[in-house]
Amino acid sequence: MKYSVILVAGGQGTRMGLGYNKVFYPLGEGQTVLDKALGLYINDARCAQIIIVTNPNDLQRTALEYEAGRIVNVSGSKSRQDSVFSALMAVTEENVLIHDAARPYTPHSVIKNVVDALESESAAVPVIPVHYTIKETSDGYIDGTIDRSILRHAQSPQGFRTELFLRCLHKARLERFEAEDDAHVVETFSDQKIKIVDGSFDNIKITTLDDIR
Repeated sequence: MKYSVILVAGGQGTRMGLGYNKVFYPLGEGQTVLDKALGLYINDARCAQIIIVTNPNDLQRTALEYEAGRIVNVSGSKSRQDSVFSALMAVTEENVLIHDAARPYTPHSVIKNVVDALESESAAVPVIPVHYTIKETSDGYIDGTIDRSILRHAQSPQGFRTELFLRCLHKARLERFEAEDDAHVVETFSDQKIKIVDGSFDNIKITTLDDIR
């Protein structure tokens, strides 16, 4: 099974105090965050297409550095959701993975779990257990404790049949619905069950400088 992957790379790096897109932050050995995220897919024989979607200010840089072969560059929008929609217009495969470029440490096993699931499922999301106690609160007081055994942290890449995700995202745009993540769009605008697969605690999303390894 072949798939396209969308690397969402429009981050501003505000919380890292960089003043530039955090995907260009150097991780060492001459690699940026985006280089490392791209490397997760470049040698995967099942990956037929890699789409990098970034903000318009960085499009020229990514196009000059990365546009070759299976790699396509797309200009994003103000919101992540609209950026993903723009990237979907360039997808050529029946299955698509959506991967936050700020997750450059994703183990290959996680990507494999998602892609393998798409052999028989229409949507798949990697998840990890919630280890901390979760409280419901209001007005400065605890209302109750949520059973964390039924809770999971969702990660990316999240995988979908391209037609399913595009149809749901189109409905979300029409209704001006802002989803919490990509799977939330499918949850809201279809009856499609979403398969969960094993994620990894190593699959962190770079948000602050403390997340850099």
